[in-house]
Amino acid sequence: MAPSIYVEQGIASWYGVPFHGRRAANGEVFDMNTLVAAHRTLPFGSILRVTNLNNGRQIEVRVIDRGPFVGDRVLDLAREAAIGLDMIGTGTAPVRIELLSGPSPSIGDFTVQVGAFSDRSNAERLRERLLARYQPIFIQDYDAPTGHFYRVRVGRVPSPDAAQHLAGKLRDADGFQTFVVRLDLANDPGDK
Repeated sequence: MAPSIYVEQGIASWYGVPFHGRRAANGEVFDMNTLVAAHRTLPFGSILRVTNLNNGRQIEVRVIDRGPFVGDRVLDLAREAAIGLDMIGTGTAPVRIELLSGPSPSIGDFTVQVGAFSDRSNAERLRERLLARYQPIFIQDYDAPTGHFYRVRVGRVPSPDAAQHLAGKLRDADGFQTFVVRLDLANDPGDK
C-alpha cells in the first residue's frame, strides 16, 4: 500500500451521550453507534485509518465533526469506533491517524481558536482587545450539550502551516491556549 499523504500521532478520546442525536458540524445527525469522528482540520468526508498504539487495533472512520477542543487531543471518536479500538474503559489512547481518502487536507481556509465563553460580552471584550494586532477576528456561536458558547477565532489563512504559525504567535506573544481549525463553508461565520 502506498504511504498516506497525511499521518498524525496524538491522543484520541471518544464521545457519545449527550452528543448523540445532535447535529455534527457537517450538518448530519451524530450517531454514537457509527464509525465517525471529529477532527479540527481534516475535511469533512475524510476517511481515516486509526490505530490504537497501545494494542495495534485499527478501525476506519469518517470525519463529520470538529474537535476535540481539549488539551493535546487530536481526534474524538464516536463510541462505536472507541469500542473497536478497545479504548472505552481508558477514555483516551495514543493513536496514529492515516488519511485513506478524501479532499486534500492542505487546501482550504484555516483559523485559530483562542477562547470559548458562555457570556458573549466576554467574547466581545477579547475580540476588541485583539483587533489592534490581528484581523479578522470573529465570534462563532456554538450550541453545546452543556450550554451555549461563543468561540473567538483569529485569522483566515490559506494553509495549516500558516495557521500553526499564527497559533504559535498567539501562544508566545499573548499566552493563549490555541486550536487550529478548518473554516468549513457550511458554517463559515465570516467576520462577525
